Amino acid sequence: MRYSTQTDYGKPIPLHDEDGFIAMRAAGRIAADTLDFITPHVKPGVSTAALDALCEEFMRAAGSVPATIGYHGYQHASCISVNHVVTHGVPSANKILREGDIVNIDVTPLFNGWHGDSSRTFEVGAVSVLAGRLVKTAYEAMMVGVRTVRPGATLGDVGAAIEAVARAARYTSVRDFCGHGVGRVFHDAPQVLHFGKAGTGVVLEPGMIFTIEPMLNAGKRDVKTLGDNWTTITKDHSLSAQFEHSVGVTETGVEIFTSSALERQA
Repeated sequence: MRYSTQTDYGKPIPLHDEDGFIAMRAAGRIAADTLDFITPHVKPGVSTAALDALCEEFMRAAGSVPATIGYHGYQHASCISVNHVVTHGVPSANKILREGDIVNIDVTPLFNGWHGDSSRTFEVGAVSVLAGRLVKTAYEAMMVGVRTVRPGATLGDVGAAIEAVARAARYTSVRDFCGHGVGRVFHDAPQVLHFGKAGTGVVLEPGMIFTIEPMLNAGKRDVKTLGDNWTTITKDHSLSAQFEHSVGVTETGVEIFTSSALERQA
């Protein structure tokens, strides 16, 4: 493994070769396919535990294992976050989706030693104008961040671009969580903040692989973690939406490893 001469918070940043990109394409494809598969099952009346079980079944059938099971004691194949839950929502048989909910499903299949990490926020039936606009903006923020990635750009450029989208829509970008390096290691350097100052931070180099996963709140950006030490909600109980892609810096730009079937057709 090669490493950048740069570090992030003192941690070396891996530079992956073509074999690493090939491996990430396979792991990322399973993550994307899992979320494509679960899409028609996200509907009123289904429990988040049932969705989690379906995700696990799909990932295992594809030859991968859910990397989240056993991770720091977590016991589920996905994180499922509903409405004002910002991230790390724990699947439960008692949590039943209702018409108008928005729900983020985050999966990380581990395939041949590599992590494909992706999430999407789904609309449950007909949602409010506010909820629909928030979901759309969260996706746009992620994609603006992705399109900013290229050799010579900085992580500050990525964060600033994401935050600009949030601010223009009068939403806030959560600062307590960030994207991260990914590959053979689930959470690696660099940290990818979803806010920042253009021209600052780590300079992007070919071979860097990381996630971009902004969390946008309809209200204030402040969050709190509940007593289960996982579930994190907005302090003001405003809605929150998130999307996540795993990407790699190429010689000329960026490669998305976790594109959905619809994104691949676009």
